[in-house]
Amino acid sequence: MKMSVFILPKFLLSLIFMGCILSGYAQPSLFSFEKFANGKGDTLKYRQLYPDYDTLRKYPLVIFLHGSGERGNDNEAQLKWGVKNFATDQNMQLHPAFVIAPQCPENSNWSNFSSRKNTTTILLQKTPTKQMELLIALIHETIKKFPIDTNRIYITGLSMGGFGTFDAIERYPNLFAAAVPVCGGGDISIANSIKHIPIWIFHGAEDVTVDPIFSRSMIEALTKAGAHPGYTQYPEVGHFSWIAAYSDPLMIEWLFRQHK
Repeated sequence: MKMSVFILPKFLLSLIFMGCILSGYAQPSLFSFEKFANGKGDTLKYRQLYPDYDTLRKYPLVIFLHGSGERGNDNEAQLKWGVKNFATDQNMQLHPAFVIAPQCPENSNWSNFSSRKNTTTILLQKTPTKQMELLIALIHETIKKFPIDTNRIYITGLSMGGFGTFDAIERYPNLFAAAVPVCGGGDISIANSIKHIPIWIFHGAEDVTVDPIFSRSMIEALTKAGAHPGYTQYPEVGHFSWIAAYSDPLMIEWLFRQHK
């Protein structure tokens, strides 16, 4: 009996191949478009990733703060770096969690630090930025609406978001179970107030945008306060240290192990 052979066109083979590759990667469409309003006329746009959740258990909440280059009003740019690593098929299977990625408007900031003249020392100011205030209100609303494990609320961010991460944990030290600031910095004078929070800091050794001294100073201050922070400094890496940081499976595993 003569056997017939069907050969797929090259372009179709390419589509199938790409589909197999991309099946393990996160797609932006997994993050819903959302907007939070505080009742005072202020709003915060954000994207949210949902786990396959039910009401029989509680889930971690991850807050992701983008950098200055992703500010705007499109509610899209904040997904450019890092956060989609939490939405791969593998991570959603191993670590189901709610993930919130808010977007900071142009000319706004997550953190409110002042700097001492001619130094790398920064000081946390009394009043949070409007965006930080909205973010904290959004977190509390999310806790009310969804089955969130309040002992597993994590915060991470890169560059401007790295500073925002330190601002958040220093301003609200009892809210978060762990933090991963990437190429950021904080107020070393109040490191004692966050010594109980598990922290893993990342930075590039050749970062000329945010001097690694900001991260190293925090490590030193936290260690002196009695904390046991983690610190990864990548050799021959500049400002884009977040590429390696958020691709590190050990960091992801470590983060989701943390509890209050």
